[in-house]
Parts: sequence; structure tokens; C-alpha cells
Amino acid sequence: MPQPKAGSLKDPDIAGLFFFNDDPEKIFVDLREIGHGSFGAVYFARNIVNKEIVAIKKMSYNGKQANEKWQDIIKEVKFLRQLKHRHVIDYKGCYLREHTAWLVMEYCLGSASDIVEVHKKPLKEIEIAAICHDALEGLAYLHTQGKIHRDIKAGNILLTENGTVKLADFGSASLISPANSFVGTPYWMAPEVILAMDEGQYDGKSDVWSMGITCIELAERKPPLFNMNAMSALYHIAQNDPPTLAGGEWSDSFRHFVDSCLAKLPCDRPSSSDILKHHFLEGTGPSSVIIDLIQRTKDAVRELDNLQYRRMKKILMVDVIEGENSSNGPTSDDFTTDDSSQVSPCDPSLDDDNIDSSTSKSSSMTSQHSMPSSNLSSKSSSQSSLQGISTDDSASTFHREHSDWSLPQRSSYYSNVHPNKMFQSPLLFLNLPSNSSINRMEAGANNFATIRTTHLVTKQMKDHEHANDMKEQFTGYKRMRKTHQKQLQQNETKFQTEMEEHKQRLDKEYDNLRQKFLVEMEKIRKMQSSDQEKMTRNNLGLEKKLIKQISTSHDTEKKTFSTMQKKEYKVNKEQMKKEIDGSTPKKERDDMVRTHKDRLLQRQKEAEGGLEKRHKDSMEFEIRKFRRRKLVQYHQKEEEHLAEELSKRQAQLEMEHAMLLRHHSGTQDLEYRQLQTLQKLRDDHLKKQHLTEHDNQREYNALEEQNLRKKHLLEHKQQPRSLKQKEVLIRKQFHEAVQTQRRQYKALKEHILQNTPKNEQKAVVKKLKEEQVRKLNILGEQYEASIAEMLQQQNMRLDDSQEMEAQQLKQRLQQELELLMAYQSKIKMQTEAQHQRERRQLEERVSLRRALLEQKMDDERSKLIAERKDKIHSSKTRQERDLEDFDHETSDMGMSPVEVAQASLDATYNDDVSSLRGSMISLTASSSSFSFSSQT
Repeated sequence: MPQPKAGSLKDPDIAGLFFFNDDPEKIFVDLREIGHGSFGAVYFARNIVNKEIVAIKKMSYNGKQANEKWQDIIKEVKFLRQLKHRHVIDYKGCYLREHTAWLVMEYCLGSASDIVEVHKKPLKEIEIAAICHDALEGLAYLHTQGKIHRDIKAGNILLTENGTVKLADFGSASLISPANSFVGTPYWMAPEVILAMDEGQYDGKSDVWSMGITCIELAERKPPLFNMNAMSALYHIAQNDPPTLAGGEWSDSFRHFVDSCLAKLPCDRPSSSDILKHHFLEGTGPSSVIIDLIQRTKDAVRELDNLQYRRMKKILMVDVIEGENSSNGPTSDDFTTDDSSQVSPCDPSLDDDNIDSSTSKSSSMTSQHSMPSSNLSSKSSSQSSLQGISTDDSASTFHREHSDWSLPQRSSYYSNVHPNKMFQSPLLFLNLPSNSSINRMEAGANNFATIRTTHLVTKQMKDHEHANDMKEQFTGYKRMRKTHQKQLQQNETKFQTEMEEHKQRLDKEYDNLRQKFLVEMEKIRKMQSSDQEKMTRNNLGLEKKLIKQISTSHDTEKKTFSTMQKKEYKVNKEQMKKEIDGSTPKKERDDMVRTHKDRLLQRQKEAEGGLEKRHKDSMEFEIRKFRRRKLVQYHQKEEEHLAEELSKRQAQLEMEHAMLLRHHSGTQDLEYRQLQTLQKLRDDHLKKQHLTEHDNQREYNALEEQNLRKKHLLEHKQQPRSLKQKEVLIRKQFHEAVQTQRRQYKALKEHILQNTPKNEQKAVVKKLKEEQVRKLNILGEQYEASIAEMLQQQNMRLDDSQEMEAQQLKQRLQQELELLMAYQSKIKMQTEAQHQRERRQLEERVSLRRALLEQKMDDERSKLIAERKDKIHSSKTRQERDLEDFDHETSDMGMSPVEVAQASLDATYNDDVSSLRGSMISLTASSSSFSFSSQT
């Protein structure tokens, strides 16, 4: 989804952050610039609605990286709105005007870094403890909220009028913990933050490391490695042992506290809540220590601004006098002014650190905001607080009206004037505030806008202007690493999606195969069930047919038997009649015939009964034989179906296993391809990062050498005043010697002319004049040689020291370059080791997955074999039980199960033989037909 345009409030989440649409210039007045950084400027201001003194942080979101700047503003506003703690800066709202966000916050006098800069000496141990204790309470609150500050340093630890310590500048903060972004200010950055993208994540303990560095900053005025290039400092922090407190009368408790905060491994470092229990912080007590420190700092600022004011007034007065003298022409007094009474505006005595331009290094790498120009901010603040007196006033008016102007007002006034405009004209400072403006300034918070001196404010503005190149380097480097991290995350997300799609595709293919097998198996089962039903129906039909055939045969046999019985009865009856004697009485003969007849009928009836019993037994035997034979055939059919089903299951299992092996091979290829792509991308990123670091180091080296050359040229152009004084003295001596020679020449000329004839005086005067010129030339060459020798000696001393300084700089830059190369080599080795470790892990994972797959396949085969055996055994057991039940039933019916079984086997054999004979006959007929057709 594309990000909304910078400054757009259409997004409901952004609109819910309460950006005010009111014009901030109509709400906030008396703006005075009290700070400047890479993000823009910070102003002292007064809210005319509620009369509240606030601090306004102006951040521009136009130009290059506008969307990125806008997102940083949104993140900081969102972060501030979620916080509410005594030791965290209060958020009061945000206004949008002309592509600039006015972030309104609680007003603070200044930072712990400002106090160190004002006093030009480290803080006391008890003061450091008090500041650290309150700052750590604020950090502990952040960490309990699951947030990380990521830019803890003395410049971001602010102090209020009542001595309360406040954490500020959340432009680099993380809303989640742990995090893995390369964010922070280099010299205060923890090792795990520097290595986060390469070796994992970090949590709130990174802020504890930064607090340890801040302790060293407050105790030694600068953080460790501050004289080193920021990039080299990063390599040093990541590769070497943690820094420690240097010399000084520091207690063991303080040293142990710093060492605890600066434990190299995060697991060995205490959390912010745990470090609060350290005995170094136990005796911090009330905030009176900080209040006293603030008061002493205010007094020092007043004194420094007063000194600066007197110097500037004297310079202006001298400029006015020189301007008046220049209108009348130069006088001899112009070159005899006492040097000790003149103060140069660029005099190093104004500040012993005024040549230290390295403070620009402390600009945070995460603050991407930038203001168009400090002139613009000066213009806005000047319009609100510096209006009134015209430029036609004289220097005496300037002196008179400023004799009662309070120092805080002068401090705020100077901070509103661009440093490049301070010495353009002596009339610049004549544009002074009117009485109404002064009264308006005195109405709010004693008008002490900041504990920073004028020099610190202007110096910070200059440093920010001169540090743009270095800031751009860090910004580009950070953006590059952020882009690399984003690309890696995008690739990982892409690979995960690709792997999920691959797995879903394989699972779908596998499920389709199993579903197809289930459908086929269901189809086979239905066919088998249909065959069994058909076989049962056929058996019932055959049984009926068999019964019908046997019944027909029995009926025929019964009819034949009945006919034979009748014939036999008739024959017997006739034979009996023949056998009876005719002499037998009729009654007796009738009785004999009737008795014989009854006997024949009884015997016939018994024969018929035996026939019926024989028919019945034959019928039952044939039926039992038929049923047993059909039962055996049914069992055979079941065995065929079972064998078919098991064979199908075996084929399905083999196909499934082949597909699983193919899927495993495809997944393995995809994983190796993804790992290779990821590692190649990581190598490309590392190569680009190292190349950028080399370029940055070379640019830094060139800049340092260029600055040193400028310094040496300036030293040649600005010779010490003692040289100029010596030169003036030598020339003065030369002038006196010339005057002496002239007087001697005049006396000698008068003496010679008195003793020389007039006709020879012209030649003598010419000769004396030539001699005088020759001697004056010799004297002049001697004095010029003396001046040249003096300058040459001084230049030689400068050249020697400059060469030594250049050599030292070259050695330092070479050491930094070697440190860079060593660190890059280490990172490259670590990356290669990580790649090898990832490949080994992938190989182990693939081997384990293959082993599990093979184990699963073996288990399925074993399960199928066991199921096959179980089904076959169950089928045989059931068939045997069915046959036993059938034989038992046959036995109960009075028949021999053995005879029935044997008869069924013979019948089965005869059926098979008949079937085989029929097949052979058909085959013979087919052969004869084929032979006949061939002959034809």
C-alpha cells in the first residue's frame, strides 16, 4: 500500500494524533533560537493563549526524502503522546505550517552537555550521579512500556528550572522491543546496535550502554573515541573492548558503575531497573545538587555574555573611531595603539574550544529533518523580539541604552543574530529592542531562554552548517543499511510466501492423489460387493435349478418305479392265481388272494417309502454338496477380492512414496536456491556497505588533510604578534641608524668642504654621496637579511611542527583505515561463517527430514504388511469357521461331512475338468477353423 503524501492528514491513524491546523505564529511569540541540530532548530517561545513558556522544535518535511522525514515526525509525535512520566519531556501538541512541523514540548533550560560546555570542565561525581539517577528512572519507565530510546547522550538529557531531569529527542526511538535497526549517534551506540542487522536483535540494555558512555562524557567532557572518524569509532566499538574512565579522582563506586553499564555482552549488562539499585546512585538525595548546578551555570553564562558584550562594545567603538579617522586620513597614532587593549572577534581567548569543530560529529544519524537556513529562523525570532530603535542612533546611544539591558536579554538577542552578520557593519547592533519589547520579554520566566552561551548557540549553528557533508554521509549510510535490511526482510517474506505456496501445492497434489486412491478403492469395493451379490444370486438360481433338476429326475424315477411296481404287482398277482389250487375253496382262495395282495401292497408301499427316503437323502446330499462347493467358491472369490484390494493398496502406497520423495527433492532444491539467493544478496549488501565505508573513510581523510592544510596556510598568513613587533623594532632600529648616518654624513660633509678648494668640492660631495648610498644600501641589506632570517627561522619552526602534525594525522588516518579493513575482514569472515553455518543447518534439516520421511515410509510399509497379514489371517479364520459351521450343520442333518466335502471337491474337480475340456475343445475348434481358413 503506498504511503500517504508528506503532510497529508487523510489517514485516520495520523489524524488521530491531534495535529493542530491553527497558525502557530499567531499563538507563539518571543521566539528565540536556543538550539540547532540536524533536524532543524529549537526555540524558546511564549504561548499568548495560556501565557505558558514552551520549547518549539521546528522540523521540515519538504525537499529530499520528504516522506521519510514525515514518517519520522509521525513516529516521534506518536511516541511522545504515549508517554507520561516525571523524567520524560511533556508533549503539548504539533502544528503544521508551510511544510514545517512545529513540535511543542515542555520548556527546559538546556542539556547536561550545555553545562559541561559552559563550565569547560567535567561535572562533579555527585552531580553525575544525580543526573544519571533521574535519567535512568525515565529509561526504566520507557523499558517497562516496551520502548527503546536509542539516542541517550548528554545532549538529550535536559534540565528544567526546578532541577528536574528530562529525557528528550525521541526521533530515533523504537516503539517495540526488541529491535534490529541501525539507529543512534555513533559514539554512544552499543555494540549490539552496530551489529544488529548481522547478528540479531537488541533491547533496552542498549540504552544502558549509552548511559555509561554519557557518564564518561560528563566526566571527561567528550565521549570515548570522539577524536576519531565516526565510522572508525563504530568499528572500534564493535571490535574492541569497552572503554573505561580515564584518570581523575573518581571513586571505585563510580568506576564500577560505568564498567557495569559498559559490559560488552548484553547478557552481562544490567537492565535500567537493576542498575538503579547500584550503590553509586544510592546517595543522590534531593534535586538541590542539580538546582545548585543550574544556578552556577546561569551565573557563568551571565559572566561570559557580559564579557562578550564588553568586548563587542569595545570593538564597535574602535570601528567607529577608525571610521572617523579614515575620513580625515591616517595619523601616526594609528600604528601605536596598545595591542593588549584590542580584542579580535576571532580571538581564541574567547573560548579555548572555539577551534574544535568536531562537535559536529555528535549529530544523530537518525534525525533526518533539516531546516532551510538559520537565517530564516533568525528572521522570525528577530521579528518578534528585536524591533524599535532606528539605525541612525550613535554609538553613545548604544552604550547608554545597553548599560541597563539584562544579560539574559543580550544572550537571547545574540542568539537571534546570524554569526555571519555580526561583523559586517558597526551599525548592526544599533537596531536594538524598544522599551515595549524589553518589557514584553521581561514578562515571562525571567527571560533566561537557555543556559547556553551566545557562543555555544552560534557555534552549534555554524557546526551544523559545516557538518552537512558528514551528516549526509551518515544519513546515506544509514539509509543504505536500512534499505539492505528492508530488502532482506522482503526477501525473507517472499521466500516464506514462496515456501508456503510450494507446500500448499505439494499438499494439494498429495491430497488429490490420496483422494483419487480413495475413489478408486471405493470403486473396487463396490465392484467386489456387486460381484459377491451377483455370485450369491447366481448360486441361489443354480441351487433352485439343481433342486428342480433333481426333483424332475426323482419324479421320473418315481413314475418308472410306480409303473414297474404295477407290472410287478400284476405279474405277482397272476402268478399267485396260478399257484392257487383250483380245488381250494373260494373263501379260502379269496382270503389267500387278499392276504397276498395286502402283502404285495405293503411291500410296494415300503419300496415307495424307501425310494422317497432315498430321493430325499439324495436331494439333501446334492444340495449340501452344492452349497459347500459354492461356499468354497465364495471364499475363493473373497480371497481374490482381498488380494486385489491389497495389491491396489500396495500400488497406491508405492505411488504415494514416490510422490513424497519427489516432493522432498523439490522442497530441498527450493530451500537451497532460496538460501543461495539470500546469501548472495547478503554478500552484495556487505560488499556495497564496505565499499561505501571505504569511500566515506577516504572522504573523511581528504577532508581532514584539507582542513590541516587550511590551518597551516592560516598559520603562515597570521604570524604571531611577536614577529610583527620584532619586525617593527628592527625597522625602527634601521630608521634610527639611517638618521644617525645622515647626521654623520652632514657633519663630515661640512668638515671636508671647509678644507677643500671650491673647484674640488663638487667631486668630493659626489664621492661622499656615493659612499653614503653604498653604506646605506649595505645597512639596509643587513636589516632586510635580519628580518628575512627571523621570518625564515619562524617559518622553519612552523614547517617542522606542521610536518610533524601532518605526519601524525597521516598515521592516525592510516590506523583508522587499518581498523576499518580489519573490522570489515572480521565481518566478512563472520558472514562467511554464518553462511557455512546456515548451509550446515539446512543440510542437517534436509537429512533429518529425509530420514523422517524414510522412517514414515517404512512404518507405512510395515503397517501395510501387518494389515495384509491380519486381513488374510482374518479371512482364512472366518472361512474355516464358516466351513466348520457348515460341516457341523451337515453332521446334524445325519450326513457325513467328509463325504460331502469329498463329493464337493470331486464336483469342483469335474467342473474344472469340464471347463478345461470345453476350453480345449474351443481352442481346437478355433485351431481347426484357423487351419481350414488358412487352407482356403
